[in-house]
Amino acid sequence: MTHTTTARRKSTSHPTPDSTRDRRIARGKAARSEVPRESHADFSTGPDRSDPLSLLEGQAVTRVPELLPIRYGRMASSAFAFFRGAALPMASDLARTPRSGLTVQACGDAHLANFGVFASPERNLVFDINDFDETLPGPWEWDVKRLATSLEIAGRSRDYPTKTRRGIVHAAVAAYRRAMRAFAHMDALAVWYSHADMARIEAVTSVSLRGHQRKALAHTMDKARAKDNLGALGRFAAVHDGVARLRAEPPLVVPIRDLLADPAAGEALEEALRQIIRAYEETLEPERRVLLDRYRLVDMARKVVGVGSVGTRSWMFLMLEDGGSPLFLQAKEAGPSVMEAFVGASEYENSGQRVVVGQRLMQAVSDIFLGWVRVQGLDGEQRDFYVRQLRDWKGSAEIETMLPDGMLAYGEVCGWTLARAHARSGDRIAMAAYLGSSSAFDVAIREFAESYADQNERDHQALVSAIETGRIHAEAGI
Repeated sequence: MTHTTTARRKSTSHPTPDSTRDRRIARGKAARSEVPRESHADFSTGPDRSDPLSLLEGQAVTRVPELLPIRYGRMASSAFAFFRGAALPMASDLARTPRSGLTVQACGDAHLANFGVFASPERNLVFDINDFDETLPGPWEWDVKRLATSLEIAGRSRDYPTKTRRGIVHAAVAAYRRAMRAFAHMDALAVWYSHADMARIEAVTSVSLRGHQRKALAHTMDKARAKDNLGALGRFAAVHDGVARLRAEPPLVVPIRDLLADPAAGEALEEALRQIIRAYEETLEPERRVLLDRYRLVDMARKVVGVGSVGTRSWMFLMLEDGGSPLFLQAKEAGPSVMEAFVGASEYENSGQRVVVGQRLMQAVSDIFLGWVRVQGLDGEQRDFYVRQLRDWKGSAEIETMLPDGMLAYGEVCGWTLARAHARSGDRIAMAAYLGSSSAFDVAIREFAESYADQNERDHQALVSAIETGRIHAEAGI
């Protein structure tokens, strides 16, 4: 129950089959005695704190150089955007904070913009975590603190009063605690099958939302349903001479035909990308391979995604059935989790597999085309990728227009969802015993979120200053 560890972790701290409920409760209460819930309020920096900009620049070493200014420009646009891209600096800071010793399959980047709606295999809209680039077995507290801090920062970006922000953060953490206590009284199968479909989301939030906010929620769901493969075909592709081709939107979307001036290099890159698809197919279940075989690859492009991910290699693939029905796949580069330097290396040698396994552990339902691959690039370097559908009824909350009641309700749903994800892999009974029935943990995390939001503002300003002095080159508005 120390603050740091470098041991290699092969699993989360799930109970053994012969663990009794009483032993698991005792384990949680013992952890509470060693690491009081109130201690989670602590956050302070010392002279040996790692420089956040140096950490970000360290990540840049393995990324595509010409895309890095886009990343820095996006992160510099606001304190919330900086927070989204600063998972590594926060992991470095969290490594100094108290931890209970109870571990789960952690998201590693559980800010509120990484939750959203998407389609289940049954074509129902469900709400869940939707980004797992940093997932790794680790302290559950880190995910809770990142979610809580993101709500505090988002509230500041909307100029909510201090009291309002505190209420939002407190409600989200309380929702996490109450959900974990509820899951502790369920059997493992019931927890595994629990999910937040949109009917439940509407029921939970309707009491907290005003009329126009309920309309906004309905609009988000409608937009998500519109983000299917047919919608993506109109968004990303155009038909020329009867052939569908990906539309160029440089520098964010660059088709292979436009990426390299040298035809020979372009052909080599295209073959390397086709190799990704061929190798990826081998990681799919046989019935999924049968489905994928119905589609023919017709075009490929490099696509810039996200904030923190900008500069990693990300490819989009347009596949068609019978020349018309589309399937869009995305192969996204996967490196080591930002958590690995602080909690130990992943048991999976392939970082793409780390992402896929973590996603399947945490999500109630996952993309049927989720897979991973390792391939050698044109530069001779081997790189790991995970593959998924690019768009399949995906949608997220519009934080920029969210009113306080809506953010409070959204935060509560995120808290419940995060608890469900943690309860699937961790010892939910021990965690519930640790959290207890009082608001001690809720208050502590609320105080941590305020302190870390202050630090995030200072770090964001440091990035802005570094851009102004020329230390870091950024391109704004892309």
